[in-house]
Amino acid sequence: MFVLELTYTAPVEQVDVFLDAHVAWLDEQYAAGVFVASGRKNPRDGGIILAAGVDRARIEEIAAGDPFSTGGVCAYRITEFYATKTAAELASYRQELPS
Repeated sequence: MFVLELTYTAPVEQVDVFLDAHVAWLDEQYAAGVFVASGRKNPRDGGIILAAGVDRARIEEIAAGDPFSTGGVCAYRITEFYATKTAAELASYRQELPS
């Protein structure tokens, strides 16, 4: 599983220019089964996305295609982790530690 942390590198007014395209991109990734949850950080200086079901190379490719990325208004920090415990509703995302 991955935590994608977006940090805005431009004023929010410039970020908002790409917001509709970013939301459409999010919808595509939810439909593809890659994104699990997402939302703005508070204060609004970026966002967080939880993703699963793909490898690191693919998640980096997906992040590079975000209109916020292609528009040059955010930077990504991608952290991979093993979701060994989850809420019951997220049991399908549980992972085993590698041996």
